[in-house]
Amino acid sequence: MIMTGLEGSTINAHPPVQVGVEVLIKDGKIGQLKGKRIGLITNHTATSSQGISTINLFKQLGPIVGFELGALFAPEHGLNGSIHAEEIVDNARDSDAIPIYSLYGKHRRPSEAMLKGLDLLIYDIQDIGSRSYTYVSTLFYVMEEAAKRKIPLIVLDRPNPINGIVVDGPMLEERWRSIVGYINVPYCHGMTAAELALFFNSEYKIGCKLKVIPMKNWKREMSFNDTGLLWVPTSPQIPEATTPLFYPMTGLLGELSLVSIGIGYTLPFKVVGAPWIEAKKFAGALNGQKFPGVHFEPFHYKPFYGKFAHKECQGVLIAITDPLSYKPVSTQYLIIGILKSLYSSKFKEAVESSKGRKDMFCKVTGTEDIYRIVTEENNIVWKLRGFHEKERANFLTLRKKYLIDGYGQ
Repeated sequence: MIMTGLEGSTINAHPPVQVGVEVLIKDGKIGQLKGKRIGLITNHTATSSQGISTINLFKQLGPIVGFELGALFAPEHGLNGSIHAEEIVDNARDSDAIPIYSLYGKHRRPSEAMLKGLDLLIYDIQDIGSRSYTYVSTLFYVMEEAAKRKIPLIVLDRPNPINGIVVDGPMLEERWRSIVGYINVPYCHGMTAAELALFFNSEYKIGCKLKVIPMKNWKREMSFNDTGLLWVPTSPQIPEATTPLFYPMTGLLGELSLVSIGIGYTLPFKVVGAPWIEAKKFAGALNGQKFPGVHFEPFHYKPFYGKFAHKECQGVLIAITDPLSYKPVSTQYLIIGILKSLYSSKFKEAVESSKGRKDMFCKVTGTEDIYRIVTEENNIVWKLRGFHEKERANFLTLRKKYLIDGYGQ
């Protein structure tokens, strides 16, 4: 299967996946909510296979089962997903006067006042499988606050849209922990939210009274288009089910402010370009490295806004030829290395102009070493590709005890 970001859904040869909220309801597990006043950490991505939101399901079932939806907690991008990255989310109330508490505003964690009167917390949000995407960090913050107050937490699981096989990228050093990376896992970890919650609770000794509700019929080799589920854009720049596979291949380039990565165009994270790039030369250099699972097609485009807005750009359209063998972060290192080799003066200018973003770059990558290699050294591709290789191997062994059996290994 080749993914360019231009295709529709793949043929689904598997039984339809049931997400955690459906398993909770259909398997009779919802009875455990009886008598509880619930705080739901969620957003617009939490829907059933029929497109019904978890919020509406809980509002419908609450009076029948005998539980109350007492509060909603919204992550980055807000309850409806319309707010752009890094913009503050405000507190509000929904149409039924249920308080909506922002976990991406003044508070990044639920406060004592927010949690007052709640008997149970439930987390249901679709993640994208990259450590720097803040939804799972919000989960970890919630786990810590729930543990302090001995409030139980249930995580309703959803697919890792990349798949559960690909593990790539750097680990996270303690000094760079933040909401764009809170636990020491590879940048692409190949785990679901429920698996990450189990990992975090045990490895970091959180002591959260945690339950997870796994999916049915999801397997590790599945990308999102294999699930039969409806994709809901997780944020303004992740519009399609394939976008999460491209996000870890180009996102760091955005922190360097060197090239356009399609934000402001119709293919966010799926193209790399600039007015000073020669498309055929750039594509040839990238394809010449024969990296697994990817192909680079010469491409011309003009961004509508953002980097190089209204300027004719040349570059590449990235195609994923094998989503199980590709290495997204390593491929990004390749792109950075080829750009530095072919366009060294432009690269140097970008590094100088983006020094104010150095801390964010290091938080996203989880280490300062990558910034140093990228900005100070030559022939960087192979140095970066082997970076943290031993640590990733150790992680693959460690994570086995947290992988949910029904998903495969």
